[in-house]
Amino acid sequence: MIDIQNQKDDRNIDIKKVGVKGLKYPITVLDRTSGTQPVNATINMYVNLLHRFKGTHMSRFVEVLNEIREQVNIRTFQSILEKIRGKLHAESAHIEIEFPYFIEKTAPRSGAKSLMEYRCQFLGTCNDSAMDFVVGMIVPVTTVCPCSKEISRSGAHNQRSIVTVRLRFRKFFWIEDVIKLIEESASGEVFSLLKRVDEKFVTEKGYENPMFVEDVVRNVAGRLSQDPNFTWYSVEAENFESIHNHSAYACVEKE
Repeated sequence: MIDIQNQKDDRNIDIKKVGVKGLKYPITVLDRTSGTQPVNATINMYVNLLHRFKGTHMSRFVEVLNEIREQVNIRTFQSILEKIRGKLHAESAHIEIEFPYFIEKTAPRSGAKSLMEYRCQFLGTCNDSAMDFVVGMIVPVTTVCPCSKEISRSGAHNQRSIVTVRLRFRKFFWIEDVIKLIEESASGEVFSLLKRVDEKFVTEKGYENPMFVEDVVRNVAGRLSQDPNFTWYSVEAENFESIHNHSAYACVEKE
C-alpha cells in the first residue's frame, strides 16, 4: 500500500512536535508499598518531523505505548524515549504522562484508613545530544490565612490549596517522599476519610499553623534545596480562596 506519510513535502518547513495527544491508556508504575500500581494515564507523545516528509506515522506511537505500558517508571524513561525515536525514525522524541496515584493514608486520631489520590506527571524529551526528564506531583493541602487569624475576634478563613512540584534529579527517588514533604510544608493535610475526632484535630492543627501561599512555596523550596539529589525544581501553590472570588498564587523556581 502507498505510504502517504513518507511522500515528499515541498513547503520546506520543519515541525517541532507532531504526534498523539490526550490518549487514555492503562499503564503500570512503581509503588513503594505494593511494588507496582496499575493506573489510567493521559498521555501525549510527539516527535519532530523534518521538512522533507509529509507526515508522521501516528499508529506507531500507540504501538510503542502498548509495548512499554508495564514498564513506565523513573528508571526506564530514557529507554522509552529512545524506543519512540527509533520507531518513528525521528531526531527527537517527547512524552508527557499524567496519572492518578493512590497512597493509603491513616487518619490522625481514629486511625481510619483510606486511599488518597494525587496527580503525578512524567515529562521527558530526548534527542541525539541530551535527555531531559522531569517528575511532577500535584498535591492538595489546606492553608489557613495568617492575616485573617490575626485580625479576627474568632476564627480565620481557610481553604483547600493545590501545590504543584516539578523536579529534575540525579538518582531514583520515591514519589511518596516528596508528597509527604509537600504536605508537611502547608497548614495541614487533606484526607479522604476523617471521623469527628480527626476533623477536630486537623482543624485545630491548621489554625495553629497559618500560612500564606508565599509561605507554602518557600517552605517546599527550602526543603528541596537541602537535598542534593534535586538539581532543579519549580514549586507552584494555588489557594482556592474561601472569601474571595479569585485564587491566591505563588511560584518559586530554582535557577
